Amino acid sequence: MITHPQFDAVAIHLGPLAIRWYGLMYLVGFILFIVLGRMRIKRRPDLGWDNRQLDDLLFYGVLGVVLGGRLGYVLFYKFGDYLSNPAAILKVWEGGMSFHGGFLGVLAAMWLFGRKTGKTFWQVADFVAPLVPTGLLAGRIGNFINGELWGRVTTPDSPWAMLFPQAAREDINAAASNPQWQSWLLQYGALPRHASQLYQAALEGLCLFLILWAFSAKPRPSAQVSAVFLIGYGSFRFISEFAREPDSFLGLLAMQLSMGQWLSLPMIIAGIGLFVWAGRKQA
Repeated sequence: MITHPQFDAVAIHLGPLAIRWYGLMYLVGFILFIVLGRMRIKRRPDLGWDNRQLDDLLFYGVLGVVLGGRLGYVLFYKFGDYLSNPAAILKVWEGGMSFHGGFLGVLAAMWLFGRKTGKTFWQVADFVAPLVPTGLLAGRIGNFINGELWGRVTTPDSPWAMLFPQAAREDINAAASNPQWQSWLLQYGALPRHASQLYQAALEGLCLFLILWAFSAKPRPSAQVSAVFLIGYGSFRFISEFAREPDSFLGLLAMQLSMGQWLSLPMIIAGIGLFVWAGRKQA
């Protein structure tokens, strides 16, 4: 088995200033957004975008990601805790971002950008959708570097098993009622787990990017590129959640599904409906 490399979460130490890998991954995501966006503008001049509009869109998108991601985490995952201590909402350096909240924030940002520039919502959404997955990939790599959001327990002989020393407390609690896991914990010092961050990086990041980049290379009915994003992300996230350890303060919910899976189901359903509607509207 492989032990997590135990990276230093801080990439650059500058005296009292610390630049963290996770923050750098956000920066990488934004840079890739600009680079790929300019490639898309050059290859698809029929879309009617220019580099200045792309730069402005990034500003709106950053606000949507950060504000929506934070508020989504507060509302979807720890509403009771933050309700009793609202000031903690501002402590973003302690972690706590939700993709689904960030997604809603980006939707709002795209709507505002469309109103400002005279573009329809679907013109903005279809342009943005293929540029998003590389940012998701960078974010999941950041999670892996931090050694957070580790996966569920698997067998030691699994080729994908990894030991996460950061999960020591969770490992002890998990093994308390499972003799087999107690044996593994004594033998290896940690429970073998899925490296689910890397699974998500591969599925929600790389695979989704390749699908969307290829699908959007040719003219499509308005809203269909966005529909493929909804279907693809929702499906990949739903699948990868089977390997990801549920949040300890939530556990598994109804039907033994995680919060991430329940939030992904509406995306899949909406994406399928949107794809069919867009195709019929075009016909």
